[in-house]
Amino acid sequence: MKILVTGGAGFIGSALVRRALADGHSVVNVDCLTYAANLESLRSIENHANYVFEQQNICDAEAIDAVFNTHKPDAVLHLAAESHVDRSIDGPEDFITTNIVGTFNLLRTARAYYEKLSTEKQVQFRFHHVSTDEVYGDLDLDDPAFDETTRYNPSSPYSASKAASDHLVRAWGRTYGLPVILTNCSNNYGPFQFPEKLIPVVILKALNRQPIPIYGTGENIRDWLYVDDHADALLTVLQNGRLGETYNIGGKNERTNLDIVQTICAIMDTTIGDGFDHSRLIEFVADRPGHDKRYAINANKIEIELGWTPSLSFDAGFEQTVKWYLANEKWWRPLLNTHQFGQRLGLLTDDLKANT
Repeated sequence: MKILVTGGAGFIGSALVRRALADGHSVVNVDCLTYAANLESLRSIENHANYVFEQQNICDAEAIDAVFNTHKPDAVLHLAAESHVDRSIDGPEDFITTNIVGTFNLLRTARAYYEKLSTEKQVQFRFHHVSTDEVYGDLDLDDPAFDETTRYNPSSPYSASKAASDHLVRAWGRTYGLPVILTNCSNNYGPFQFPEKLIPVVILKALNRQPIPIYGTGENIRDWLYVDDHADALLTVLQNGRLGETYNIGGKNERTNLDIVQTICAIMDTTIGDGFDHSRLIEFVADRPGHDKRYAINANKIEIELGWTPSLSFDAGFEQTVKWYLANEKWWRPLLNTHQFGQRLGLLTDDLKANT
């Protein structure tokens, strides 16, 4: 297929682009290159014969129309979004614009494009909207995991904007007959993640022997999925999922934030091997507003219907991730300097809080 990927220069998007090309698809990557996007994450495939990059904003209706009309995709995988919870609390405007208005813009263009396709092309076309488990709100420790019928109950401006975009996609499917599929995924981790999220923050703080701040008591629980497994799941759903359906994607790796930080510290103790106990750097800071207690994904539907399960274990995935960051300073150092998250190696600022 020729797949139009929005947000393909981001963390999950770049993993998806690399995987789609490896699987033999053609990719049109549409990304406006906000702070969290990085074309260096796509350096290995930038000259691939089946890859095209378009620097466009999904909120620019005219530009998106031109992309569809020029490249004539067989499917859309929509990942472009503002996604950092703390940023949404401090400034929700960008989240409303990108996640809601941008998604509406894509749906409007995709519908007009779809209606002009031949019957054969219409049968093949898919609009796959990629969302988050955060739209479901949070869980108590003894609550069952989120499934595809769980009531939406978003807590932050970020998750509320994603919930709104999910509803728009379903409405375009039901009202206009656009062939849509949705996925809601748990927390991702792995190489090429922008250094404001929990995993890279902890690694870089530990590497520079700075205090590792954890919100509250660190007992907030998330389900963790390796990013390449998520990319595999997205392509599986795109090709084999039932139209109009939602599929939850999870890693079956529920861990507290404190567990995650301690795991990373232990890996660094072993990898660096200089006798320093990195867990000594852990410190607890005031919790953030509306901090969800627990996320957990029931991924039975995608496993039973489509035969997908994650391939990488928690231990193997986190070890690979830590070692990747230690070996790829040339990727993350420019980000710290450019975006003022650090002043040269070892001078990270308070903007790098260990949160999810």
